[in-house]
Amino acid sequence: MGLLKNIFKARDKPENRTPGSNYSFFFGGTTSGKPVNEHTAMQMTAVYSCVRILAEAVAGLPLHLHRYTDNGGKEKALTHSLYFLLHDEPNPEMSSFVFRETLMTHLLLWGNAYAQIIRNGKGEVIALYPLMPNRMRVDRDTRGNLYYSYTRYSDEAPTLNGITVTLRPSDVLHIPGLGFDGLVGYSPIAMAKNAIGLAMATEEYGAKF
Repeated sequence: MGLLKNIFKARDKPENRTPGSNYSFFFGGTTSGKPVNEHTAMQMTAVYSCVRILAEAVAGLPLHLHRYTDNGGKEKALTHSLYFLLHDEPNPEMSSFVFRETLMTHLLLWGNAYAQIIRNGKGEVIALYPLMPNRMRVDRDTRGNLYYSYTRYSDEAPTLNGITVTLRPSDVLHIPGLGFDGLVGYSPIAMAKNAIGLAMATEEYGAKF
């Protein structure tokens, strides 16, 4: 009887279920009982493959800066300062391919992609650095103007952990995904969390045999 009981053992009951559909949306609760967020979803081969293919496909597309000529045509603006940033190296730490791949990955997982715009004393753009979407908050001040609040975390500088930096819209490149207000996109992972949670629970259940 003990052997048969172990063979026909029922699936574990769902755990970490957050009561209420509204709270479940924000805290990652699913009907399968598996917590789903952007990091756990990437452990699913289907999610990882889709994100990788789309991110690499967009990053591999040619990106050129053009300008209009006097005769109404257009040509590559090879001497423009933004051409090098967009086509070759947005910042000293990454190539254009890696930069666009990172932003596309953020867009697919969090529904938003952010990059900080660095300027020199003349106001010219000299660098673009990706920002983590889960640390960014978009809000309005008392006069209705948009502003961005970014919380800094760094293992190299623990004294800066938890410090919130306020950025102006002119200092942030924000690419929102599909959303309801046109300002902030919704996470595709959050919108499909029940399907992803079911796949995670099925994979875990099958791996136990």
